[in-house]
Amino acid sequence: MRTRTTTAIATSSVNRRRFLKTGLASVAIGGTMHGLPLVAAPPAHDLVIHKIDRVTVEVPYRPIPARNMARELPHWRFLEIFTVHLQSGHQGHGETLLYYTWGVTTDEDVERATGKNAVELMWDDSLGAGLQMAMFDAVARACDVPIHRLLGAQIHARTPLSWWNIDTYAEDMAAECKEAYRLGYRAYKTKGRPWFDIYEQMELAVKEVPDEFKIDMDFNDTLLDATQGMQIIKDLADYPQVDIYESPIPQGDIPGNQAIRKATRVQVAMHYGTPAPKIAIKEEVCDGFVIGGGATTTLQQAHVAGMADMPFWLQLVGSGITAAFSLHFGAVTRKSVWPAVNCHQLYEHPLLKDPIRLDEGFAAIPESPGLGYEVDWEAVERYRVDKPAERPDPPRLVEVSWRDGKRMIFNHLGGVNFVLSPAMTPGNVPYYERGVQTRLLPDDGSSEWRDLYERSREKPLLIAG
Repeated sequence: MRTRTTTAIATSSVNRRRFLKTGLASVAIGGTMHGLPLVAAPPAHDLVIHKIDRVTVEVPYRPIPARNMARELPHWRFLEIFTVHLQSGHQGHGETLLYYTWGVTTDEDVERATGKNAVELMWDDSLGAGLQMAMFDAVARACDVPIHRLLGAQIHARTPLSWWNIDTYAEDMAAECKEAYRLGYRAYKTKGRPWFDIYEQMELAVKEVPDEFKIDMDFNDTLLDATQGMQIIKDLADYPQVDIYESPIPQGDIPGNQAIRKATRVQVAMHYGTPAPKIAIKEEVCDGFVIGGGATTTLQQAHVAGMADMPFWLQLVGSGITAAFSLHFGAVTRKSVWPAVNCHQLYEHPLLKDPIRLDEGFAAIPESPGLGYEVDWEAVERYRVDKPAERPDPPRLVEVSWRDGKRMIFNHLGGVNFVLSPAMTPGNVPYYERGVQTRLLPDDGSSEWRDLYERSREKPLLIAG
């Protein structure tokens, strides 16, 4: 006897005023599943997980990302691949970007899931990114449906994706925008940072792409406040390619973000949750959201955005495996109309047999079972490594220099974002000057390097010109 199961999120929309009256209490996964087709499933015992495999890989970056990620994010090369084996014989695959993820899967999570019915567990975000993804893939393959059929009613036949890079040298940004456009992308997301000349970056980039190609700039609060940042906000808006500013100043600064929105045609995006969604919507501090996390969290947040009629982009980060998973969320979420950020373009290989292809900025929603893409196991074996005991953090310094001759040395001992974090506090780092330059200083074994390393241990070292 075959059982039938439905998992879905309603995507009905109300206007913003009605949403603010009804509130967040109306958003709940268990209470909004109606009017959607059921998915035929195998007998329950066939959906029991009998084994979970894990493989760690170190995937090299492409050349341009490699020289820019090397400053603060060399550890993004490490991913853990999961394979969930069901009693039916079906297998599902998922991955975790080990040192940048909403949830790492532990040994205890694997033990807890083994021997359990995958359908009963797959909505549990606490299991971590890779294991949850693999469960959805396995169950969807067992049901002979694409993952999006387990998530809800399909709304979109295709979904937009953005090309992503960390802050880069101006020449690199221009080259990456050109490459993204060549490969069918129509949006590029990067970082605005005071240690790069953002005007030079834009001046070179817009020479390589037409006006309809969009560039989104994530400042991670480094404009500090609306008063200081307003000139940059207005200047960059003169480039028709500039489309979205993400977190230009601290998201909790409600008056400041309101002022920025009123002053520019460029849309403002905020990570969902700060300020609280109802406040963000009521006070109109942003035009839309950045949404991501586990399956349950992602769909709950997407439903709120849909009810408020606010756009968002999906931010699920990893290799091509995660990007493929993200496509399915784009299929069922009405307001996921901003290009998704998956960062899979960083790597020299997508870990898929066939890459995700774009046409005029959009990727087609997969219709074959599971992820709709197959893992390239030859590539996985080629990149296979022992799992690091802790985040890889090679000794390194970053030097920022300005036209007046002053220099600032940042030490990796300052944590993951050892250059960014100081710049998020006023007075720590010179503010967005023309002509600023940045370079990585790896340990070259010299006494000069060691001296700079020791002097910058506690905080960034400012050297007068």
